Amino acid sequence: MQKLILYLLITVFSFSISTAQKPKTAASTKIYESIQKLNFLGSVLYIAAHPDDENTRLISYMSNHVKARTAYLSLTRGDGGQNLIGTEIRELLGVIRTQELLAARRIDGGEQLFTRANDFGYSKHPDETLDIWDKETVLSDVVLAIRKFKPDIIINRFDHRTPGSTHGHHTSSAMLSFEAFDIANDETKFPSQLKNTSLWQPKRLFFNTGWWFYGSRENFEKADKSNMINFDIGVYYPLKGLSNNEVASLASSQHLCQGFGRLSQRGSQNEYIEFLKGDALVNNDNVFSGIDTSWNRIEGGKAIGDILSAVENNFNFKNPSEHISQLVEAYQLLQNIHDEQWKTQKTKELKAIIEMCAGLYLEASAQTNWATQNESINLDIEVLNRSNTSISLVSLSNIGDLNISKNILLENNVKFTFKEVLKINNTSPTTPYWLTEKGSLGMYKADEKHIGLPETPRVFSVDFNLLINNVPITFTKHIIQRFSKPDKGELYRPFEVIPEASAKIAEKVFIFENDKQRDITVIVKAGRDNLEGHVELCHPKDWSIYPEKQKVNITHKGEEQSVVFTVIPPKKQSEGSISPIVHINDKDYTKELIEIDYEHIPFQTVLLPSESKVVRLDIKKKGENIAYIAGAGDVVPESLKQIGYNVLTINPENITPETLNRFDAVVVGIRAYNTVEALQFKQQILFDFVAEGGNMIVQYNTNRRIKVDELAPYHLKLSRDRVTDENAEVRFLNPKHELLNYPNKITQQDFKGWTQERGLYFPNEWSKEFTPILSMNDKNETPKGGSLLVAKHGKGYYIYTGLSFFREFPGGVSGAYRLFANMLSIGKEDLKQKTKLNN
Repeated sequence: MQKLILYLLITVFSFSISTAQKPKTAASTKIYESIQKLNFLGSVLYIAAHPDDENTRLISYMSNHVKARTAYLSLTRGDGGQNLIGTEIRELLGVIRTQELLAARRIDGGEQLFTRANDFGYSKHPDETLDIWDKETVLSDVVLAIRKFKPDIIINRFDHRTPGSTHGHHTSSAMLSFEAFDIANDETKFPSQLKNTSLWQPKRLFFNTGWWFYGSRENFEKADKSNMINFDIGVYYPLKGLSNNEVASLASSQHLCQGFGRLSQRGSQNEYIEFLKGDALVNNDNVFSGIDTSWNRIEGGKAIGDILSAVENNFNFKNPSEHISQLVEAYQLLQNIHDEQWKTQKTKELKAIIEMCAGLYLEASAQTNWATQNESINLDIEVLNRSNTSISLVSLSNIGDLNISKNILLENNVKFTFKEVLKINNTSPTTPYWLTEKGSLGMYKADEKHIGLPETPRVFSVDFNLLINNVPITFTKHIIQRFSKPDKGELYRPFEVIPEASAKIAEKVFIFENDKQRDITVIVKAGRDNLEGHVELCHPKDWSIYPEKQKVNITHKGEEQSVVFTVIPPKKQSEGSISPIVHINDKDYTKELIEIDYEHIPFQTVLLPSESKVVRLDIKKKGENIAYIAGAGDVVPESLKQIGYNVLTINPENITPETLNRFDAVVVGIRAYNTVEALQFKQQILFDFVAEGGNMIVQYNTNRRIKVDELAPYHLKLSRDRVTDENAEVRFLNPKHELLNYPNKITQQDFKGWTQERGLYFPNEWSKEFTPILSMNDKNETPKGGSLLVAKHGKGYYIYTGLSFFREFPGGVSGAYRLFANMLSIGKEDLKQKTKLNN
């Protein structure tokens, strides 16, 4: 039922079809709601730091109840978080979260904007955040968003007055918004932006407050609310058959990689916003009080408003096409308006409504979802008018350099199809624009024209030039691929441009535990037919590769060829990178083509530099067979295989004493106790495994929504303690402990080169059976001793660690591998080794 509601909701809500979303002809209720929004000339910009920070209840309320044009400005794309649905992290996770935000906006009716800020991970203070982000650059992006979107109202999700009390990114988003509110109308600030936009002064700035900012509901009840506006955001929409909170729940549930799938909510609920600055409130029940949101707001708008108000007041739900003549008349008047901001926005909305009222179906489908330079692609074009309105297809244009005359009268429900050819010339490959150049820890780079956009604009589209009641109106449709699968039905994918050759190495890190050579496979993918050339591997000077190059010969586009190189590591410890270069004629290709395919977001194509880290590591280990219980998604099993362990990922449902009997250790994946229901019934079996001589390593879990009553065989309480500085000093609390000495001697060198953080959600309480091994802390904080705890339990050992091994392994951090090998090896030394250690 939930899936059915979501399907119907997207059908009703979305007339702005995202690339590769199946197009729907909107129902009359959707057309009517669109006309209501067309007649409201007011806008709201909601500002926060990450995907999932946005209050979908308030965005939906402003968009669907107030009818304001509403957008969410997320300063980052959430690149620094975790992924509950796959193994993508960092840049690729940012691509997924971008699309999840767009999916949420398609449901709650908002738009989506970004800055160039990179989510580098948890930050404890805005001073650190704004230093890493480059405050002036991110501030300029916030100002640009305001100048382009031109909001009347800005609402901050977080409080700019509480630095250091929450995530530094959160507070920074509010601080930047507070500052940008004034300087967006200052011509001396970021003047270069004024070449492509204009100054703007928002009318009011609010903070989206609530009881949680006051510590408790009781405190909030006592708070002075004279400066606040509250809304009942539980309003019911009869035209949708859903309440605002149900819409909001479905929108926020699009954040699947963050585990935000949730039950819908109903009933009355108050939402509060606190006035911060701007025009004084006329009353406390309308954010737009004193602001003209009618068509009278713009010069020449009254005549347009009179026409469109008549359409709204007398809307024909049975036959919306009855209103096309009025809508076209309003469209003509709108083209004479001098206010470019409202002219552009309302023209876009009005054209969409005309298209819906006429039941127009306009599609340009390629016979493939990707092509390369100089390739010719066959297009199937479909045109259909499902009304009695006089509509003619004058021509098709923008198909490369072609303008194809048609001059066809589109009779009611008579489909016309055409075969055309698109020539791909001088077009850069498709990829997220913020990933085309390597950025910094805190900032992405972007071409000036792309700053703020959620995704790279599509290059290839078709203009359908129509005459509607003898008025020329052009509708532009992106080229897509429409196809079907027997087990899926009709599917859509975006049309992409890819390089004629790409190459990848399956593993991103290769750990050589000794100086033995290893074969490494490079996979070359052809973007066109009859690809011929050769591939070689760039490598560090002290490493050897054989042979120097391998021949590539691929007959059909889309096919792959695997070539094998023998990599010979040096005798001593060393690390570096290897990267394939494919030579085709006089061109070199060094990027990997990555495809991201999840059902809840459009298919994504990403080009990133193809590179793998190679590490010649002096590492010793004991034990061989490891059982892995997957949690929220990581590459720890693959990483342990790299250093010679036999790792088997086991289904929690299948955990039995007999199943575990053949393993030396069990490793529990990140957040497994937050996400895997079955573990609540298997915990005692795991504890018994330890008691019988096995080792159990539990990686970090959050301190909320834990599925088991007891996380460990002894008392252990998780906190929100974390160390975000990846270079924070690591102190050895028990330097003689086996974990720091056997079989690998752990030194300070092993904690160099860590990425993003030391660790997170450390325990802050534990019983006397546990021994803390390490101490660390961020600047100006007390030492945290819960990052690595070990307890003897029966014959075996239970280890809990909040250290971020799931980030360090993909980064090839050698010390992380050495320490984890010690954790797996504890208790496995022979008597001679143990005696030697004690001495």
